[in-house]
Amino acid sequence: MATQTLTIDCQVHCYERNRPERPWSGHLEGPEEVTGDDMVTAMDAVGVDGAILISPFSLYQYDASYALEVYAKHPGRFGLVRPFDPTSESVAADVAEWTATPGVVGARVMLAYGDYDANDPGLNAIFAACARAGVPVNVMAAGKLPLLAELARRNPDTQVIIDHVGLAQPFVPPPPPEPFADLASVLAAAERDNVAIKISGACTLSHEPFPYPDIWDSLGRVFDAYGLERCMWGTDWTRAVRLLTYEQGVEAFRVTDRLSDSDRATLMGGTLSRIYGWTPRE
Repeated sequence: MATQTLTIDCQVHCYERNRPERPWSGHLEGPEEVTGDDMVTAMDAVGVDGAILISPFSLYQYDASYALEVYAKHPGRFGLVRPFDPTSESVAADVAEWTATPGVVGARVMLAYGDYDANDPGLNAIFAACARAGVPVNVMAAGKLPLLAELARRNPDTQVIIDHVGLAQPFVPPPPPEPFADLASVLAAAERDNVAIKISGACTLSHEPFPYPDIWDSLGRVFDAYGLERCMWGTDWTRAVRLLTYEQGVEAFRVTDRLSDSDRATLMGGTLSRIYGWTPRE
């Protein structure tokens, strides 16, 4: 591999062009397609050894067939995660089937996109099924962090991962006027021992150019609350494409003096390998 210490991106998306055989259900900011080959090329150019490949909900909803095709071609470079529908009557069986599939490292819930409460049977079925399978549930929880914390409390055997620093992040410039306005809720969720957090897409919250110096005080509070052993770096590529390059999303964490070499090794790969139980290979 290109780096001595493995560098692993906790969230990337791949997709093919919109076509009748696998039509898009919506829109995702970015190029017309980003194939698995494209993603591997981008990672190789900046020394990223592997990534968690999240099947993009906005394009494919609950269909992970393209992610599976990417894995079949690049099995050593990607661990797979797909979203699940809490309203499905077969959701527990669906999670069990998915987590038994080669290459799969987790499931995802789009909590921010629905009207749910902590008693929701589908949500709790997903959390319980992930616990049985021994994989984490990744949660898009912007604006719903108290609910996420309560679900984590009710499912203490489930490893929960908050997506995208738990904050709403822009698809196009400019970032929100107060991008860390809900930071208190992010920090409060750290009280649950079974909750980890993706430091993914964080550079899109900056009002300053590379290397985005204005994000580090807030990120430092997240690191302090969770400990780096519960934090995972990632780019959220290609959702971030209108705001920065892939290289900038990687290098911002390499050049900052707010992280020691040991911190970088933990944040940019070590924590992910432990929590997902997955390491890229040649």
